[in-house]
Amino acid sequence: MIGFQTIRFFNLPWLSSLYSTHCRVAHKSTIYALSSGYGKCGVAVIRVSGPKASEVIYNIGGMDILPQPRFAKLCKLRDPETKEILDKGLLMWFPGPKSFTGEDICELHVHGGQAVISSILLALSKLPSFQPAEPGEFTRRAFDFGKLDLTEVEGLGDLLSAETEAQRKQAYLQMEGSLSNLYNSWRQTLIKCVAHLEAFIDFSEDENIEDNIMVLVNNILNELEKEIQEHVHQSKCGERLREGVRTVIIGEPNVGKSSLLNILCNRPAAIVTPIAGTTRDIVELHMNIGGYPVLLADTAGLRSETKDEVEIEGMTRAKSAAKSSDLILFVIDSADCVHKMDQNKINFENFIQNYLLSLRMQDFADILVKDVLVKKNKVSKSIKEEAHYHENFKSCLVILNKYDLVDNHAVINEVAVNYHNVVNISCKTKEGMSTLQTKLESHLKDLCGNPTRERPNFTQARHRHHLSFCLTSINDYFSIYNNNGDLVLAAQKLRNALRHIGKITGHVNAEQILDVIFKDFCIGK
Repeated sequence: MIGFQTIRFFNLPWLSSLYSTHCRVAHKSTIYALSSGYGKCGVAVIRVSGPKASEVIYNIGGMDILPQPRFAKLCKLRDPETKEILDKGLLMWFPGPKSFTGEDICELHVHGGQAVISSILLALSKLPSFQPAEPGEFTRRAFDFGKLDLTEVEGLGDLLSAETEAQRKQAYLQMEGSLSNLYNSWRQTLIKCVAHLEAFIDFSEDENIEDNIMVLVNNILNELEKEIQEHVHQSKCGERLREGVRTVIIGEPNVGKSSLLNILCNRPAAIVTPIAGTTRDIVELHMNIGGYPVLLADTAGLRSETKDEVEIEGMTRAKSAAKSSDLILFVIDSADCVHKMDQNKINFENFIQNYLLSLRMQDFADILVKDVLVKKNKVSKSIKEEAHYHENFKSCLVILNKYDLVDNHAVINEVAVNYHNVVNISCKTKEGMSTLQTKLESHLKDLCGNPTRERPNFTQARHRHHLSFCLTSINDYFSIYNNNGDLVLAAQKLRNALRHIGKITGHVNAEQILDVIFKDFCIGK
């Protein structure tokens, strides 16, 4: 009797290709490029990879035998034709397959002057079958030789582009295989399920299959479906962390939006005047706040009514930016807030609702009120949970500016004490800025998540695309299985799910997406 763990995959020939990694390509040419950055520097690294990489050691390094692998060798580097000494530097030998690309690699560590680098590259061009590397070609060869899969390639690209500490951590985990391990485990689960389903189709009439084999398959698929769904829901955080948290400053004219922008970026990026309505268009800046990437936008002031066409367009753009944002910084004049609360005998919650209505921001009322009006003594879902499980969730901070102009500080202080997402500041005196910084970092941490090796977040839109199709295929499988029981058609749905998982890591024919992934790499990578 064939059990769930004992079916032999060699009985199902079509599965054999799914166990292999992407095909290994034998590259005939040997490539070379400057792998360190361009410009004057102390040391430059020139990388050579390919079947004739050892020629560098013999013809440029002047050695008779290959040096000890992965040890630096100091030598004089010569032109292979004229034998003129070009530089004195370090030579390192990495025989394949234990190298970055999987091929033989030779690295030259030379002085970083432009003339030295040019002379070494010219010398390499004189060796037979040597050619300059195309952008991303070293990494492409690492993929072709199975040293990296596509998620690890993308992680390497993100690591090279990382500008903040949080981005670095996420990219490093991905480059080290956190996503790859997760997706490969799902792939192996799907392979087993498809194999057992195929075996049930082929051998069930011969009574060689356990009676409960389909129950076991369906239970495993149910668990897998839940796991993928949770991963898709929470991984919006990974995309935010890679691309930057879209943060928008909104509010009435002359409440201090541009002043706040200038303080956060620590430079006069936006024009600040006492004249209301100075900012007419969106001013965007890339920032690093607490190690998290932020795309911060200052917007035109919002009025209840205006006949100025330019101002109307500015307000339209401001509201559009707020709708597409992840985090809203809603700036309010604290003196005006206290005055209206006293005058109308209303509490802060009513003030916020009336204020949004007066600015014709009814569309934002549910979002802002839900997030802002969370009292510290009430139990509610955390921002992190909301951000993970709701695609259109927006986090919000209400910033009561001009604290220095408030006469009755007791009222405004009570508001900040009672509500999580309200902070009092003065852009003029800088009072409250440390509290604002702390709250901002807390929101950014919740929006970006904290990926770990065990629970990684995906970072690319294409991951979401293929995982969505994978889930659809699994749902289609259950629909077919439960309705008409056509196991052949149901098995095809699982193969589709398997194919989409494979497209993420590159374990299927993925030529259509390779150019997109590798084109963003620099020449020396």
